[in-house]
Amino acid sequence: MARTRDLQLLGTPVWAIALPFVGVIMLIITWGRDLNAVLIVLGAAALVGGIVTAVHHAEVIAHRVGEPFGALILAIAVTVIEVGLIVTLMISGGEKAASLPRETVFSAVMITCNLIIGLCLLVGPIKHWTVRFSAQGTTGAFAVLAALVSLSLVLPAVTTSAPGPTYTGPQLAFAGAVSLVLYGVFVFVQTVRHRDYFLPVEVLQEADSPQESRGEHDHDPPPSNRTTLLSLGLLLVCLVAVVGLAKSESPALEGGLTAAGAPHGVVGVAIALIVLAPETTAAVRAALRNRLQTSMNLALGSAMASIGLTIPVIAVASIWLPTPLELGLSSADIDLFAITVAVGILTLTQGKATVLQGVVHLAVFASYLFIAFNP
Repeated sequence: MARTRDLQLLGTPVWAIALPFVGVIMLIITWGRDLNAVLIVLGAAALVGGIVTAVHHAEVIAHRVGEPFGALILAIAVTVIEVGLIVTLMISGGEKAASLPRETVFSAVMITCNLIIGLCLLVGPIKHWTVRFSAQGTTGAFAVLAALVSLSLVLPAVTTSAPGPTYTGPQLAFAGAVSLVLYGVFVFVQTVRHRDYFLPVEVLQEADSPQESRGEHDHDPPPSNRTTLLSLGLLLVCLVAVVGLAKSESPALEGGLTAAGAPHGVVGVAIALIVLAPETTAAVRAALRNRLQTSMNLALGSAMASIGLTIPVIAVASIWLPTPLELGLSSADIDLFAITVAVGILTLTQGKATVLQGVVHLAVFASYLFIAFNP
């Protein structure tokens, strides 16, 4: 993938302009049709291309606006994809789709808090020995995330006003409103009141080890207004193409999972993995440059946006959706979330990490993935 500096020297790459429109063309060809093997493969390739291109254009915009606004832009872009996928699949999925929002949102939380953070805390220390980040920013973000998950996904499993793992109408409205308020306050703190808590941390000269290296920092000038506006427009085209192609490809995905004997809940895991691919790529690249705070902003920001924005939108959409929302987690998922919270607290309060913390987070994610396929 071309780096931002390439934009200053060579202009926007041809592939970054072409792939969004290739995705739209494939969307037009595949929409509403029963796909044969060739169209499934071509549609999947266009979907991956759209995701990669979305990463590129979001990074261009992020470089222009700077941190932490850049991470926020990418998180919101990913949430738009997620909400679009959930709503479209729930409309066409029948009763089996009642638990899709829970499965997708919880998968996004586990992916961001364990897979993305785990990868970043693995590749960063492998290259830079010990990595540093702002404990004030990451612990504050993680506290908001824990509250959002507990309110939106844990409480519905234990409330008694409605049968099953569901909220009543007033309970769902309250959860949606509080989620939106929590996310809004976090964005205000992140971008205005305590923005310095979320800026990349400079590695101190007095390193803990002589092998600990300084971070690589991009000193390139930001892209021009013209380049930024072009990337913004192409990012929107990418989002439309990705959501539409994922909808077209979903029958093939569900069919493949059914043929493999996988539980229906794995669809939510697959959706979350697809929509979070941009975040994963960007976060790992930042970790390789020894900018762990940027990685943390991307991971935790995406998880919070996935709940703080998705749950309110789904709560409103539930008025028209054909099935009730089953938001309550199973006991196994609640246990995995409790482990994630405990591990996250021990990792994020230190302000620095080694490969050990990365391996622990990845082990928790592997456990979640195993339980998802073998409940």
